Amino acid sequence: MSRTAILNVVGLTRRLIGEHTPNIRAFVERNRLALIEPVLPAVTCTAQATYVTGKAPRDHGVVANGWYDRDYAEHRFWKQPEQLIQGEKLWDRLRKQDSDFTCAKVFWWFNMHSTADYAITPRPLYLSDGGKVFDIHTQPMGLRDRIKKDLGPFPFMNFWGPASGIESTKWIAASAKWIEEKHWPSLSLVYLPHLDYNLQRVGLNMPLIAEDLRQVDEVVGDLIKFYERRQIQVILLSEYGITDVDQPVHLNRIFRQHHWLSIKDELGTETLDQGGSRAFAIADHQLAHIYVNDPSILNEVRAVLEQTPGVQQVLGKVEKHYAGLNHERSGDLVAVADAKSWFTYYYWQDDAKAPEFARCVDIHRKCGYDPVELFLDPKIPFPKLKIGLKLAKKMLGFRMKLDVIPLDATLVKGSHGRIPEDVEDWPVLIGALPALPRSSSLQATQVCDQLLAACLKKE
Repeated sequence: MSRTAILNVVGLTRRLIGEHTPNIRAFVERNRLALIEPVLPAVTCTAQATYVTGKAPRDHGVVANGWYDRDYAEHRFWKQPEQLIQGEKLWDRLRKQDSDFTCAKVFWWFNMHSTADYAITPRPLYLSDGGKVFDIHTQPMGLRDRIKKDLGPFPFMNFWGPASGIESTKWIAASAKWIEEKHWPSLSLVYLPHLDYNLQRVGLNMPLIAEDLRQVDEVVGDLIKFYERRQIQVILLSEYGITDVDQPVHLNRIFRQHHWLSIKDELGTETLDQGGSRAFAIADHQLAHIYVNDPSILNEVRAVLEQTPGVQQVLGKVEKHYAGLNHERSGDLVAVADAKSWFTYYYWQDDAKAPEFARCVDIHRKCGYDPVELFLDPKIPFPKLKIGLKLAKKMLGFRMKLDVIPLDATLVKGSHGRIPEDVEDWPVLIGALPALPRSSSLQATQVCDQLLAACLKKE
């Protein structure tokens, strides 16, 4: 069995490999590159679950980054227990081949209570007074204090939100080296998110993303050299490609116009009562799961979706089967955006009544993914001063609300989730893969067997 490091360079496509990525380009030239036909939806949690099981969402159950829990009558977004992935994982299959096999999952998702031997994942501490302290969760539990002592605290503010940037990716790379030097895992899975940020902010605007490409290329190049010096084979892959968009689509606002939503007033702001709604959308980039609690309006909901500008396709029972999304967690209908559109979670009609969390980075309470969290509200004068004052207030022990996120979805210029028409925007798999012909393509469900074969190569 060959010791292996799999580097997940989020957002990497063949289109982006060029003059600004000399290290990645050199790696491609001495290895094999395959284009991956993305799974639907082409989003983080679904793609990763598909890669590590070789199964479609109908089988592993991860139908999006979040979905509606019909038993609890509320959504579940960005949850982390590995048990949410149904099916045998790559590292479990490899352990059957070698009882000495060990695996480290470094910031890959579904990384709590994992069957991997070592795990590091972002996990804030939620205090009883409503406060939140940024932190990580590790396995074994004691690893958390040791790694923070050596590397310092994880720069959570740079991992997601308006300040997201290269520092979080650098810390993750350093933690992967730390795990290797301390524990020598047989397989390391390393998540490098940096390209995800500005590609969603500005789209495929090369002058604006050139520096981001150079930054992530430097981190990737350094990791490649680190692992190869230790006779560890390196594989690069990505989950999806981000493409240009210019039209946000507010499905829940359309449903509200048809009186299908149940809205609760909470101290002058509005929250969505999902269990009481006749139909509502859980939006996730360019795909939305539509849950219809009143079966009598199912056909009417579908007709409205099909007439909505920005919706390219609506999947019902039959279409979900062929798309591999016929799982109980999926919506009764699934909407897929056209190439230039993406779905918001917005349901309020008046910004003055938007819930407090709408203006905050709050990935769990929002009933859908919100890329607008990557921006500071341009209407706030001196936003950095406002943030500094709020953080100072927090350090003094006061509760504070970091309400600096705009409510303008038109700011977002890049998205993903649908399968792009141009294969140059598909994710990639790169490495010395024995079963892979040069310049080929494969389906997302075939990636797991490619990784398995690479790991099982004799050293």
